Amino acid sequence: MARDAKRTLFATWHSRYAPAVEPAREWLAARRIKSVHISWKEDVRVWHPGQTWIWQPGGLGVFDPGINALSILTRILPKPVFVTAAELAFPANCQAPIAANLTLADISGLSITAEFDFRQTGPQSWDIVVETDQGRMALSGGGRRMAVDGQAVAEAPDQEYRELYRRFVALAASGASDVDLAPLRLVADAFLLGKRTIVEPFMD
Repeated sequence: MARDAKRTLFATWHSRYAPAVEPAREWLAARRIKSVHISWKEDVRVWHPGQTWIWQPGGLGVFDPGINALSILTRILPKPVFVTAAELAFPANCQAPIAANLTLADISGLSITAEFDFRQTGPQSWDIVVETDQGRMALSGGGRRMAVDGQAVAEAPDQEYRELYRRFVALAASGASDVDLAPLRLVADAFLLGKRTIVEPFMD
């Protein structure tokens, strides 16, 4: 519809514009990836206090932050990935999960695991660790920092929304569109394939 109307359509994910995401993608492109692990854990009471919509059908629950991790994953890896299994923990009084464990792979069988949890207290965890044939690459801080074998490679202040709008301006100026639904498809597949467990009720 946007193309027919000669309009720009931009459907994207803000975490992809974190400063260390592109350096990580470029670094991984030249290496053989052995495995990937995501740990995306935060305190829902800090980030979504009193927001009951997040627990309703369609509210996504822990996938509200978790989709940010998947948006980075699908950007930095050279091949498309798909969900092979999932375990979703639903509070007894909620219609959306408070935690999730995912198993994913690419067409070559790359092992990818992800842990999402809305019950984290204390320090928050937004980390992706990639084992390669030339060392371990770690993205932390939601994509703000990149390290290889513990040595900092890239780090910058959080300016992801500024970069996102910079991209939007460039698209609008050229009349182009940019739409990537891959992260949302992974979340939908996790709901489709996921084994549901019921855990204690959530009280905000």
